[in-house]
Amino acid sequence: MKMFNKENNKIMEKVAIIGAGISGLSTAHFLKDKYEVTVFEKESQPGGLIRCRRVNGSLFHICGGHVFNSKRQDVLDWFWSLFTQNEEFSKADRNSCVFMDKGNDSLEHDNIPYPIENHMYLFNEDIQKKFYADLEEIDKVKGLSAKFTDYESFGDFLRWRFGKTLYNMYFEPYNKKVWRRDLTTVPMSWMEGKLPMPTTQEMRENNANKVEEKAFVHSTFWYEKNNGSQYIADRLAEELNIVCNSDITSIKRVNGKWIVCGQEFDKVIFCGNIKDMIIIVKDIDFSEYESEINALEYHGTTSVFCEIDKNPYSWIYQPSRQHESHRIICTGNFADSNNGEVTENRITGTIEFTDAISKEDILENLKRIPLHPKYLDHQYNQYTYPIQDSNTRTMIQKLKKQCAPCDFYFTGRFADWEYYNMDVAIGAAMDLCKAL
Repeated sequence: MKMFNKENNKIMEKVAIIGAGISGLSTAHFLKDKYEVTVFEKESQPGGLIRCRRVNGSLFHICGGHVFNSKRQDVLDWFWSLFTQNEEFSKADRNSCVFMDKGNDSLEHDNIPYPIENHMYLFNEDIQKKFYADLEEIDKVKGLSAKFTDYESFGDFLRWRFGKTLYNMYFEPYNKKVWRRDLTTVPMSWMEGKLPMPTTQEMRENNANKVEEKAFVHSTFWYEKNNGSQYIADRLAEELNIVCNSDITSIKRVNGKWIVCGQEFDKVIFCGNIKDMIIIVKDIDFSEYESEINALEYHGTTSVFCEIDKNPYSWIYQPSRQHESHRIICTGNFADSNNGEVTENRITGTIEFTDAISKEDILENLKRIPLHPKYLDHQYNQYTYPIQDSNTRTMIQKLKKQCAPCDFYFTGRFADWEYYNMDVAIGAAMDLCKAL
Protein backbone atom coordinates (compact mmCIF):
# COMPACT_ATOMS: atom_id res chain seq x y z
CA MET A 1 0.00 0.00 0.00
CA LYS A 2 1.34 3.42 -1.00
CA MET A 3 1.39 6.10 1.69
CA PHE A 4 0.50 9.68 0.79
CA ASN A 5 1.59 12.95 2.31
CA LYS A 6 -1.63 14.69 3.35
CA GLU A 7 -0.17 18.14 2.68
CA ASN A 8 0.44 17.64 -1.03
CA ASN A 9 -1.24 14.28 -1.75
CA LYS A 10 2.03 12.86 -3.09
CA ILE A 11 3.40 9.41 -2.48
CA MET A 12 5.67 9.55 0.57
CA GLU A 13 9.29 8.57 0.15
CA LYS A 14 10.40 5.59 2.22
CA VAL A 15 13.13 5.98 4.82
CA ALA A 16 14.96 3.19 6.63
CA ILE A 17 16.46 4.02 10.00
CA ILE A 18 19.07 1.62 11.32
CA GLY A 19 19.04 1.39 15.11
CA ALA A 20 16.28 2.08 17.64
CA GLY A 21 18.37 3.82 20.28
CA ILE A 22 17.48 7.37 21.30
CA SER A 23 18.98 8.74 18.05
CA GLY A 24 17.05 6.37 15.79
CA LEU A 25 13.79 6.80 17.71
CA SER A 26 14.10 10.59 17.69
CA THR A 27 14.97 10.67 13.99
CA ALA A 28 11.95 8.52 13.19
CA HIS A 29 9.66 10.90 15.07
CA PHE A 30 11.05 13.95 13.31
CA LEU A 31 10.44 12.34 9.89
CA LYS A 32 7.30 10.23 10.34
CA ASP A 33 4.85 12.90 9.13
CA LYS A 34 6.71 13.48 5.86
CA TYR A 35 8.12 10.04 5.10
CA GLU A 36 7.11 6.42 5.40
CA VAL A 37 9.57 5.37 8.09
CA THR A 38 10.73 1.90 9.08
CA VAL A 39 13.16 1.42 11.97
CA PHE A 40 15.34 -1.69 12.10
CA GLU A 41 16.70 -2.78 15.49
CA LYS A 42 19.02 -5.74 16.11
CA GLU A 43 17.89 -6.24 19.74
CA SER A 44 14.51 -7.56 20.87
CA GLN A 45 13.44 -4.17 22.29
CA PRO A 46 14.12 -0.51 21.47
CA GLY A 47 16.30 1.79 23.54
CA GLY A 48 19.94 1.07 22.76
CA LEU A 49 22.10 2.40 25.60
CA ILE A 50 19.05 3.77 27.45
CA ARG A 51 17.46 0.31 27.82
CA CYS A 52 16.52 -0.92 31.29
CA ARG A 53 15.35 -4.21 32.73
CA ARG A 54 13.91 -5.40 36.03
CA VAL A 55 15.96 -7.50 38.47
CA ASN A 56 14.04 -8.75 41.51
CA GLY A 57 11.55 -6.00 40.81
CA SER A 58 14.22 -3.28 40.80
CA LEU A 59 15.12 -1.25 37.71
CA PHE A 60 18.57 -1.85 36.21
CA HIS A 61 19.85 0.75 33.76
CA ILE A 62 22.08 -1.47 31.66
CA CYS A 63 24.41 1.43 30.81
CA GLY A 64 24.55 4.53 32.97
CA GLY A 65 21.58 6.20 34.63
CA HIS A 66 19.98 8.41 32.01
CA VAL A 67 18.17 11.58 33.09
CA PHE A 68 16.73 14.40 31.01
CA ASN A 69 17.39 18.10 30.70
CA SER A 70 18.80 20.22 27.90
CA LYS A 71 20.40 23.56 27.08
CA ARG A 72 18.43 23.60 23.82
CA GLN A 73 14.94 25.05 23.95
CA ASP A 74 13.89 23.29 20.73
CA VAL A 75 14.82 19.92 22.27
CA LEU A 76 12.91 20.75 25.45
CA ASP A 77 9.86 21.91 23.47
CA TRP A 78 9.77 18.75 21.38
CA PHE A 79 10.33 16.41 24.32
CA TRP A 80 7.62 17.96 26.47
CA SER A 81 5.18 17.89 23.55
CA LEU A 82 5.30 14.10 23.89
CA PHE A 83 5.23 13.72 27.68
CA THR A 84 3.17 15.19 30.52
CA GLN A 85 5.91 16.76 32.56
CA ASN A 86 4.63 16.64 36.14
CA GLU A 87 2.51 13.52 35.77
CA GLU A 88 5.10 11.26 34.19
CA PHE A 89 8.33 12.80 35.52
CA SER A 90 9.77 14.13 38.76
CA LYS A 91 12.19 17.04 38.92
CA ALA A 92 15.24 16.69 41.15
CA ASP A 93 18.34 18.64 42.10
CA ARG A 94 21.56 16.92 41.27
CA ASN A 95 23.17 16.00 44.59
CA SER A 96 26.56 14.59 43.68
CA CYS A 97 29.72 14.07 45.67
CA VAL A 98 33.26 12.76 45.49
CA PHE A 99 34.14 9.82 47.73
CA MET A 100 37.72 10.37 48.86
CA ASP A 101 39.64 7.56 50.54
CA LYS A 102 38.75 7.25 54.21
CA GLY A 103 41.54 8.07 56.61
CA ASN A 104 43.13 10.63 54.26
CA ASP A 105 44.91 13.10 56.56
CA SER A 106 44.20 15.99 54.19
CA LEU A 107 40.44 15.67 54.71
CA GLU A 108 38.08 17.04 57.29
CA HIS A 109 35.38 14.98 55.53
CA ASP A 110 35.47 11.81 53.41
CA ASN A 111 32.60 12.84 51.10
CA ILE A 112 33.22 16.10 49.26
CA PRO A 113 30.25 17.72 47.48
CA TYR A 114 30.48 18.10 43.71
CA PRO A 115 31.98 20.05 42.07
CA ILE A 116 35.03 19.50 44.22
CA GLU A 117 36.71 22.80 43.28
CA ASN A 118 33.92 24.70 45.11
CA HIS A 119 34.48 22.77 48.33
CA MET A 120 38.20 23.03 49.02
CA TYR A 121 37.33 24.64 52.37
CA LEU A 122 36.48 21.10 53.55
CA PHE A 123 40.13 20.06 53.24
CA ASN A 124 42.72 20.76 55.93
CA GLU A 125 44.64 24.02 56.10
CA ASP A 126 47.72 22.67 54.32
CA ILE A 127 45.73 21.50 51.28
CA GLN A 128 43.82 24.79 51.16
CA LYS A 129 47.09 26.76 51.12
CA LYS A 130 48.38 24.62 48.24
CA PHE A 131 45.11 25.07 46.34
CA TYR A 132 45.21 28.87 46.62
CA ALA A 133 48.89 28.90 45.66
CA ASP A 134 47.92 26.86 42.59
CA LEU A 135 45.33 29.49 41.64
CA GLU A 136 48.00 32.20 41.81
CA GLU A 137 50.27 30.08 39.59
CA ILE A 138 47.43 29.60 37.08
CA ASP A 139 46.85 33.36 36.91
CA LYS A 140 50.54 33.97 36.19
CA VAL A 141 50.96 31.20 33.61
CA LYS A 142 47.57 31.12 31.86
CA GLY A 143 46.27 34.58 32.71
CA LEU A 144 42.98 35.58 34.26
CA SER A 145 40.80 34.85 31.22
CA ALA A 146 42.12 31.66 29.63
CA LYS A 147 39.86 30.25 26.92
CA PHE A 148 38.98 26.69 26.02
CA THR A 149 41.40 26.86 23.07
CA ASP A 150 44.32 27.86 25.30
CA TYR A 151 44.94 24.28 26.43
CA GLU A 152 46.88 21.68 24.47
CA SER A 153 45.03 18.61 25.75
CA PHE A 154 42.46 17.38 28.26
CA GLY A 155 45.25 16.68 30.75
CA ASP A 156 46.71 20.15 30.21
CA PHE A 157 43.26 21.64 30.78
CA LEU A 158 42.72 19.82 34.08
CA ARG A 159 46.21 20.68 35.33
CA TRP A 160 46.04 24.38 34.40
CA ARG A 161 42.37 25.06 35.06
CA PHE A 162 42.19 23.61 38.56
CA GLY A 163 45.81 23.43 39.71
CA LYS A 164 48.23 20.61 40.40
CA THR A 165 46.89 19.85 43.89
CA LEU A 166 43.36 19.11 42.68
CA TYR A 167 44.75 17.43 39.58
CA ASN A 168 46.80 14.97 41.65
CA MET A 169 44.10 14.34 44.26
CA TYR A 170 41.05 14.02 42.05
CA PHE A 171 41.07 14.87 38.36
CA GLU A 172 43.98 12.70 37.27
CA PRO A 173 43.11 9.48 39.17
CA TYR A 174 39.38 9.75 38.42
CA ASN A 175 39.77 10.44 34.70
CA LYS A 176 42.45 7.81 34.28
CA LYS A 177 39.97 5.29 35.65
CA VAL A 178 37.39 6.41 33.07
CA TRP A 179 39.61 6.84 30.01
CA ARG A 180 42.51 4.50 30.84
CA ARG A 181 45.03 6.56 28.94
CA ASP A 182 47.54 9.37 29.26
CA LEU A 183 45.21 12.40 29.58
CA THR A 184 47.63 14.55 27.58
CA THR A 185 46.78 12.43 24.51
CA VAL A 186 43.08 13.38 24.69
CA PRO A 187 42.39 16.39 22.39
CA MET A 188 40.42 19.35 23.68
CA SER A 189 38.17 19.35 20.60
CA TRP A 190 36.59 16.13 21.88
CA MET A 191 35.67 17.75 25.20
CA GLU A 192 34.20 20.98 23.86
CA GLY A 193 30.92 21.82 25.57
CA LYS A 194 31.37 19.05 28.15
CA LEU A 195 33.78 20.65 30.64
CA PRO A 196 33.30 23.13 33.49
CA MET A 197 35.12 26.40 32.92
CA PRO A 198 35.34 28.15 36.31
CA THR A 199 37.76 31.04 36.57
CA THR A 200 40.25 31.28 39.41
CA GLN A 201 38.28 34.23 40.75
CA GLU A 202 35.06 32.17 40.77
CA MET A 203 36.78 29.30 42.59
CA ARG A 204 38.09 31.69 45.24
CA GLU A 205 34.69 33.34 45.70
CA ASN A 206 32.78 30.05 45.70
CA ASN A 207 34.97 28.67 48.47
CA ALA A 208 34.91 31.88 50.48
CA ASN A 209 31.12 32.11 50.28
CA LYS A 210 30.47 28.34 50.26
CA VAL A 211 28.48 28.65 47.04
CA GLU A 212 26.76 25.63 45.48
CA GLU A 213 27.37 25.54 41.71
CA LYS A 214 24.15 25.17 39.71
CA ALA A 215 25.31 26.35 36.29
CA PHE A 216 25.88 22.97 34.64
CA VAL A 217 23.01 21.59 32.54
CA HIS A 218 22.09 18.62 34.71
CA SER A 219 22.27 20.48 38.04
CA THR A 220 18.54 19.81 37.95
CA PHE A 221 17.03 17.01 35.94
CA TRP A 222 13.80 15.22 35.12
CA TYR A 223 13.40 11.51 35.71
CA GLU A 224 10.60 9.10 34.82
CA LYS A 225 8.36 8.05 37.70
CA ASN A 226 8.17 4.53 36.28
CA ASN A 227 10.62 2.36 34.28
CA GLY A 228 13.36 4.96 33.88
CA SER A 229 14.70 5.75 30.42
CA GLN A 230 13.05 2.59 29.08
CA TYR A 231 9.80 4.49 29.54
CA ILE A 232 11.03 7.09 27.04
CA ALA A 233 12.10 4.43 24.55
CA ASP A 234 8.81 2.56 24.84
CA ARG A 235 6.73 5.71 24.45
CA LEU A 236 8.67 6.86 21.38
CA ALA A 237 8.34 3.38 19.89
CA GLU A 238 4.54 3.33 20.18
CA GLU A 239 3.86 5.36 17.03
CA LEU A 240 6.65 3.86 14.94
CA ASN A 241 7.07 0.88 12.65
CA ILE A 242 9.98 -0.91 14.33
CA VAL A 243 11.31 -4.25 13.15
CA CYS A 244 13.22 -5.77 16.08
CA ASN A 245 15.66 -8.70 15.92
CA SER A 246 16.97 -7.33 12.62
CA ASP A 247 20.64 -8.25 12.37
CA ILE A 248 21.47 -6.37 9.17
CA THR A 249 24.62 -7.55 7.41
CA SER A 250 24.20 -5.78 4.07
CA ILE A 251 22.64 -2.57 2.74
CA LYS A 252 22.83 -2.28 -1.03
CA ARG A 253 21.86 0.39 -3.55
CA VAL A 254 20.09 -0.93 -6.66
CA ASN A 255 18.66 1.30 -9.39
CA GLY A 256 18.68 4.34 -7.13
CA LYS A 257 16.97 2.54 -4.22
CA TRP A 258 18.47 1.25 -0.99
CA ILE A 259 17.70 -2.39 -0.19
CA VAL A 260 17.35 -3.15 3.53
CA CYS A 261 16.06 -6.57 4.62
CA GLY A 262 14.61 -7.12 1.15
CA GLN A 263 12.68 -3.82 1.14
CA GLU A 264 13.30 -0.78 -1.07
CA PHE A 265 13.92 2.64 0.49
CA ASP A 266 14.61 6.09 -0.94
CA LYS A 267 16.81 7.14 1.97
CA VAL A 268 18.75 5.45 4.77
CA ILE A 269 19.68 7.03 8.09
CA PHE A 270 22.23 4.96 9.98
CA CYS A 271 22.15 5.31 13.78
CA GLY A 272 24.41 2.40 14.64
CA ASN A 273 28.18 2.14 14.90
CA ILE A 274 30.29 3.71 12.15
CA LYS A 275 32.71 0.77 12.36
CA ASP A 276 29.83 -1.51 11.33
CA MET A 277 28.54 0.98 8.77
CA ILE A 278 31.57 0.80 6.53
CA ILE A 279 31.22 -3.01 6.43
CA ILE A 280 27.44 -3.25 6.03
CA VAL A 281 26.85 -0.48 3.51
CA LYS A 282 27.71 -1.36 -0.05
CA ASP A 283 27.95 0.97 -3.07
CA ILE A 284 29.56 3.84 -1.14
CA ASP A 285 33.33 4.00 -1.38
CA PHE A 286 34.64 4.22 2.16
CA SER A 287 38.21 3.32 1.23
CA GLU A 288 39.53 6.83 1.95
CA TYR A 289 38.28 6.61 5.53
CA GLU A 290 38.45 2.89 6.26
CA SER A 291 41.78 2.76 8.07
CA GLU A 292 40.98 5.84 10.16
CA ILE A 293 37.55 4.51 11.15
CA ASN A 294 38.97 1.11 12.04
CA ALA A 295 41.54 2.87 14.23
CA LEU A 296 38.95 4.88 16.17
CA GLU A 297 39.32 4.13 19.87
CA TYR A 298 36.62 3.60 22.44
CA HIS A 299 35.87 2.17 25.84
CA GLY A 300 33.12 -0.09 27.05
CA THR A 301 31.46 -0.14 30.45
CA THR A 302 30.63 -2.90 32.87
CA SER A 303 27.51 -1.77 34.74
CA VAL A 304 27.13 -3.61 38.03
CA PHE A 305 23.66 -3.50 39.56
CA CYS A 306 23.78 -3.54 43.36
CA GLU A 307 21.88 -3.00 46.54
CA ILE A 308 23.68 -0.24 48.47
CA ASP A 309 23.27 1.69 51.72
CA LYS A 310 20.67 4.41 51.64
CA ASN A 311 22.26 7.80 50.96
CA PRO A 312 21.24 11.28 49.73
CA TYR A 313 23.24 11.26 46.49
CA SER A 314 22.48 10.96 42.80
CA TRP A 315 26.01 10.47 41.41
CA ILE A 316 29.12 9.53 43.40
CA TYR A 317 32.55 9.96 41.82
CA GLN A 318 35.36 7.70 42.99
CA PRO A 319 38.98 8.73 42.40
CA SER A 320 40.15 6.15 44.96
CA ARG A 321 43.07 3.99 43.88
CA GLN A 322 41.87 1.21 46.22
CA HIS A 323 39.44 -0.19 43.63
CA GLU A 324 38.71 0.06 39.89
CA SER A 325 35.24 1.61 39.86
CA HIS A 326 34.98 5.25 38.88
CA ARG A 327 31.32 6.04 39.59
CA ILE A 328 28.22 4.99 41.52
CA ILE A 329 24.85 6.05 40.10
CA CYS A 330 22.25 5.94 42.86
CA THR A 331 19.29 5.22 40.60
CA GLY A 332 17.29 4.05 43.59
CA ASN A 333 17.13 7.72 44.62
CA PHE A 334 15.75 8.80 41.23
CA ALA A 335 12.37 7.10 41.71
CA ASP A 336 10.84 4.90 44.41
CA SER A 337 9.69 2.52 41.68
CA ASN A 338 13.35 1.69 40.95
CA ASN A 339 13.64 -0.15 44.25
CA GLY A 340 11.99 -3.55 44.27
CA GLU A 341 12.75 -6.15 46.90
CA VAL A 342 15.44 -4.24 48.77
CA THR A 343 16.38 -4.46 52.44
CA GLU A 344 15.28 -1.70 54.80
CA ASN A 345 17.57 1.35 54.68
CA ARG A 346 18.97 0.18 51.35
CA ILE A 347 18.42 1.30 47.74
CA THR A 348 19.58 0.11 44.34
CA GLY A 349 22.39 1.63 42.33
CA THR A 350 24.75 0.99 39.45
CA ILE A 351 28.50 0.80 40.01
CA GLU A 352 30.48 1.46 36.85
CA PHE A 353 33.78 0.01 35.67
CA THR A 354 35.50 0.97 32.44
CA ASP A 355 35.77 -1.92 29.95
CA ALA A 356 35.16 -5.61 30.68
CA ILE A 357 35.67 -7.04 34.14
CA SER A 358 34.94 -10.59 35.28
CA LYS A 359 32.33 -11.38 37.89
CA GLU A 360 35.08 -12.66 40.15
CA ASP A 361 36.90 -9.31 39.93
CA ILE A 362 33.62 -7.44 40.36
CA LEU A 363 32.93 -9.23 43.63
CA GLU A 364 36.47 -8.60 44.84
CA ASN A 365 36.20 -4.87 44.02
CA LEU A 366 32.83 -4.53 45.74
CA LYS A 367 34.50 -5.41 49.04
CA ARG A 368 36.58 -2.22 48.77
CA ILE A 369 33.81 0.14 47.61
CA PRO A 370 31.80 2.27 50.08
CA LEU A 371 28.08 1.78 50.86
CA HIS A 372 28.39 -1.99 51.32
CA PRO A 373 27.32 -2.95 47.80
CA LYS A 374 25.59 -6.31 47.33
CA TYR A 375 25.82 -7.75 43.82
CA LEU A 376 22.55 -8.28 41.93
CA ASP A 377 23.48 -8.39 38.24
CA HIS A 378 25.85 -6.90 35.70
CA GLN A 379 26.13 -6.16 31.99
CA TYR A 380 29.08 -5.36 29.80
CA ASN A 381 28.48 -2.88 26.99
CA GLN A 382 31.33 -2.98 24.51
CA TYR A 383 30.75 0.54 23.18
CA THR A 384 29.94 3.38 25.56
CA TYR A 385 32.71 6.01 25.40
CA PRO A 386 33.93 7.07 21.93
CA ILE A 387 37.43 8.56 21.91
CA GLN A 388 38.33 11.14 19.28
CA ASP A 389 41.66 12.28 18.02
CA SER A 390 42.35 15.73 16.60
CA ASN A 391 41.12 14.74 13.11
CA THR A 392 38.01 12.70 13.95
CA ARG A 393 35.42 15.45 13.58
CA THR A 394 36.88 16.65 10.28
CA MET A 395 36.86 13.09 8.93
CA ILE A 396 33.25 12.51 10.01
CA GLN A 397 32.05 15.73 8.35
CA LYS A 398 33.84 14.89 5.09
CA LEU A 399 32.25 11.45 5.10
CA LYS A 400 28.78 12.91 5.69
CA LYS A 401 29.19 15.20 2.69
CA GLN A 402 30.22 12.23 0.55
CA CYS A 403 27.24 10.12 1.66
CA ALA A 404 24.48 12.73 1.39
CA PRO A 405 24.23 12.78 -2.45
CA CYS A 406 23.53 9.02 -2.25
CA ASP A 407 20.58 9.67 0.12
CA PHE A 408 22.54 8.04 2.92
CA TYR A 409 22.94 9.82 6.27
CA PHE A 410 24.07 8.97 9.78
CA THR A 411 23.76 10.30 13.33
CA GLY A 412 24.14 9.05 16.89
CA ARG A 413 26.81 8.62 19.54
CA PHE A 414 28.78 5.94 17.71
CA ALA A 415 27.82 7.00 14.20
CA ASP A 416 29.09 10.55 14.78
CA TRP A 417 31.69 9.21 17.25
CA GLU A 418 30.66 11.86 19.78
CA TYR A 419 30.15 11.55 23.54
CA TYR A 420 26.45 12.47 23.35
CA ASN A 421 24.15 12.58 26.34
CA MET A 422 20.54 11.66 25.59
CA ASP A 423 19.41 15.26 24.97
CA VAL A 424 22.42 16.02 22.76
CA ALA A 425 21.68 12.91 20.68
CA ILE A 426 18.11 14.18 20.24
CA GLY A 427 19.45 17.57 19.19
CA ALA A 428 21.83 16.04 16.62
CA ALA A 429 18.97 14.00 15.15
CA MET A 430 16.83 17.13 15.01
CA ASP A 431 19.53 19.06 13.16
CA LEU A 432 19.97 16.26 10.61
CA CYS A 433 16.23 16.06 9.93
CA LYS A 434 15.97 19.83 9.51
CA ALA A 435 18.72 19.61 6.90
CA LEU A 436 16.80 16.92 5.03
